[in-house]
Amino acid sequence: MSYVDGFVVAVPLDKLEAYRELAETAAAVWMEHGAVAFVECAADDVPYGELTSFPRAVQQKDEETVFFSWIEYPSREARDATVAKVMADPRLAASMKDAPFDGKRMIFGGFNVFVRR
Repeated sequence: MSYVDGFVVAVPLDKLEAYRELAETAAAVWMEHGAVAFVECAADDVPYGELTSFPRAVQQKDEETVFFSWIEYPSREARDATVAKVMADPRLAASMKDAPFDGKRMIFGGFNVFVRR
């Protein structure tokens, strides 16, 4: 069964183009090294919840929007091998020097696919 890394991050509105450039570079690197899908989604209908929500989770500030993203792999083992290659790839390291978001507020984790239709 597939394995997925998921991410939620707040991106300043004035850095959307820089984030797009980073995402395009990251997508190329991840796909080249073994990912089967790389998806970046910008918030559209993401209300600020009373108790929990995407904006609350990343401590979204005024003039920021939320991105929900995932990378899919054939398996956990393939993910581990891909991530090792990605982390050694100089293209990503160069892109992350001036990351257009606050990485301390990023939520991320790895997930086993449970149901897929």
